[in-house]
Amino acid sequence: MSRPAPSPIYTLRGAGGPLNTLHFSCNRGDTPLLFSGSGKGAIHMWNLNTRRAEKIVEGHSGSSVIWVSTLQATDTLISQGRDMQVCLWDLCEGRSEVMDSVWTGSVGFCQCSMLETSPGTRLLAFAGQQTEEIKIIELPSKTPVCTLVPDAKRGMVMCIKLWQPDSGHGPLLVAGYEDGSLLLWDVTQRSVLSQAKAHPEPIMCLTFDIKCLRGVSGSSENKLSAWTLDGQNNLQLQDYVTLVNPGVSQLCIRGDGKLLSSAGWDHRVRIFGWKKLRPLAVLQYHTDMVLSVAFSDHQDPRQRLLAAGSKDHRISLWSIYNEGGDTG
Repeated sequence: MSRPAPSPIYTLRGAGGPLNTLHFSCNRGDTPLLFSGSGKGAIHMWNLNTRRAEKIVEGHSGSSVIWVSTLQATDTLISQGRDMQVCLWDLCEGRSEVMDSVWTGSVGFCQCSMLETSPGTRLLAFAGQQTEEIKIIELPSKTPVCTLVPDAKRGMVMCIKLWQPDSGHGPLLVAGYEDGSLLLWDVTQRSVLSQAKAHPEPIMCLTFDIKCLRGVSGSSENKLSAWTLDGQNNLQLQDYVTLVNPGVSQLCIRGDGKLLSSAGWDHRVRIFGWKKLRPLAVLQYHTDMVLSVAFSDHQDPRQRLLAAGSKDHRISLWSIYNEGGDTG
């Protein structure tokens, strides 16, 4: 007998719009936080102890917020909106002021990707003003690093992930495009190292596991495609899993590398074992498209949560610590 599907341990309401992006910050201080960005331009800071919004900030002129993150070891929030702005917020001592902003020129839905290169210095990658371009700048100086534009027509850049490999090689970036292609970029050389056709439809989302050099992407079709990087930085399509219904908004790998979660257009959240893409659970609660998923960064594994944000204006929180003992 299969176990009954679990229910959320609690839900957060009052965001006032579709929940496009979620980000946990549970390792600093006594108050675990969940940041959410809404389609109405609001960023909520949810206190997970009281289960209420501790603060609400608005800095994108009512435009949809599509990405939020926090800078490690600082009280700085970073947010991206469809007003073509990336904002840096000072949250120190209860403040909520925009310290700085970056104009991206992009009105698309491609979320930024950030990489800490040295203490206090970060690279920020974002879709640029031109359809296919990716711009990378250094923060906090905002010094331009490079612009990456493919030779062939790929259509709009849809999703990106920037990381620093262990090999000592310069930063790498993988990008998913409107034509279903994945391109692996060498940021230092501004060149494409390899490419693969992962989907017949536009790639809507991707995530990458730096530890095992393996990624996964989703599109408007009913398939997740997994791929790897070999020792020569060649993208190789590995395997795929077929979904019951088409459409994936976002993908997230848990920090321990055991679980993968997907946000579905069919209102469902799916959990897979990351090692073999084995389906483990289908979480049903939302009444509209699930737009975002995020695993918490609690140090204690027993406290770890999964959050899902939906077009129905609600965030569901799930405890899946004991879900699927064998997560292969």
